[in-house]
Amino acid sequence: MSGAPQPLNVANQDAPRTRSPWLDATRRLFTEKPLGAIGAVVTVALLFTGLFADLIAPYGYNEVFPQLAKSPPSARFWLGTDHIGRDMLSRVIYGARISMIVGLSASVVSSIVELVLGMSSGYLGRKFDMILQRVVDAVMGCPGIVLLVVVMSLVGPGMATIIIVLGLRWGVNGSRIIRGAVLSIKSNAYVDAAIATGCRTTQVLVRHILPHIVAPLIINFSTRVPGIILTEASLSFLGYGVPPPAPSWGGMLSGPGREHMLTAPWIAIWPGVALSVVVYGVNMLGDAVRDILDPRLRGGTGRYGVRSRKMRRPATETERVRARTVTAPAPGRLK
Repeated sequence: MSGAPQPLNVANQDAPRTRSPWLDATRRLFTEKPLGAIGAVVTVALLFTGLFADLIAPYGYNEVFPQLAKSPPSARFWLGTDHIGRDMLSRVIYGARISMIVGLSASVVSSIVELVLGMSSGYLGRKFDMILQRVVDAVMGCPGIVLLVVVMSLVGPGMATIIIVLGLRWGVNGSRIIRGAVLSIKSNAYVDAAIATGCRTTQVLVRHILPHIVAPLIINFSTRVPGIILTEASLSFLGYGVPPPAPSWGGMLSGPGREHMLTAPWIAIWPGVALSVVVYGVNMLGDAVRDILDPRLRGGTGRYGVRSRKMRRPATETERVRARTVTAPAPGRLK
């Protein structure tokens, strides 16, 4: 009949478009986390400066101008020179390379260590878990800087040594978080089903558990970088970091910066400013990444969790028609 209502075809109308979770996270970073966006800019500037220090720096980090020692900032030397006539701007730029290498490399090492320790301890459990966690308790019970100074005094200073020592220290501390995530995932039914079908332990860990702990790994990695940079600067300040003449920010603060604080304060001011800006920026980026990727901290909203009522997108006309069609009772059953 011509007067009968025609069914509404809404199968292909307003189909939800799938967006990449990384693009969604980047959009939320710049729209909802202004401090995190500033931290992202600082982090990118650190990476760019470290990678292209040879092209950016006006002089070599160990190029000496003896007749211009302790010169104040000028048109030729924008940040002045140190006690033996080296350009402070060039040394601060090359110091960004050292901070970038140490921060990222030690964070990668620590992520591998915490992944191995956390997954093995959480999945195997029993006596292995008990013994391993007591070792972790012993390491975490020692003051961090004291333990690092003792180890560095035994093995000697050097960039590779710092990367390995800091990576092991931070990896052991972070293994507790990965262990807790593995314990919660191991209790799911699909893990029991994989074991019942004959999957080996490595298959269960790689295929069924590892994909679900990527977010905690990324969060730990992003929040660990500024702490490692600051710890490297502390070790260099104490004389156990990257040996001179490498331009470590902590080393510049410790040696010439402390000795010539009254006569040439810019020797200590500029490395301190660079260290403060980088640590603050990377820390803000890490906090923003944690807030975006962790559904518990963002109220379970967005692509990684269930949308809350305040954040839910307004329904379109087609969706309202579909909802009325699905929920409306049949005409013959009306009372």
